[in-house]
Amino acid sequence: MSSATKDPSLRNRSHGAGLFSLDQFKEIGPDPVLEAGVLVFHPETISLGRNVYVGHQTILKGYYKNEMKIGDFVWIGQCCFFHSAGGITIEEEVGIGPHVKILTSVHEEPPRSIPIPRSPLQFAPVHIEAGADIGVNSTILPGVRIGRGAMVGAGAVVNKDVPAYAVVAGVPARVLRFRPEQ
Repeated sequence: MSSATKDPSLRNRSHGAGLFSLDQFKEIGPDPVLEAGVLVFHPETISLGRNVYVGHQTILKGYYKNEMKIGDFVWIGQCCFFHSAGGITIEEEVGIGPHVKILTSVHEEPPRSIPIPRSPLQFAPVHIEAGADIGVNSTILPGVRIGRGAMVGAGAVVNKDVPAYAVVAGVPARVLRFRPEQ
């Protein structure tokens, strides 16, 4: 039996359907495109800049404690999952490929006598600077800052900061090179 069925306070709780209207966002710039199947939770904590594109089936999971700020001309591919419990900032002109996950919380590692889902959460923000590109199926872990113009390769797991203009890939992601100046 899972811990959710043992504890009556955890049974039958829902985060809602994720349905929204644009006027529920904290701020929203002109000309947003949110494709069919996009789910948004706590839209009152989410700001979208000008000309933001959000692909089909993406989940923007706002959180009552922190904010998700998505800058102008950001492109987010389909089937992404952003959880902003620790806060997410995505600056302008960032490209984010399909199936990317951005996480801002993690359970503390408890002693063996405590089930992991019952351990306290630790929160840490994610910040993606202007002009960066996040490859398909990458995962950005809590507390990471991705520098201006950096490129994250497909399938990478980013667990530490990425310098500006670096090209990173792998699990865990590591710097392969820096983008040329010209």
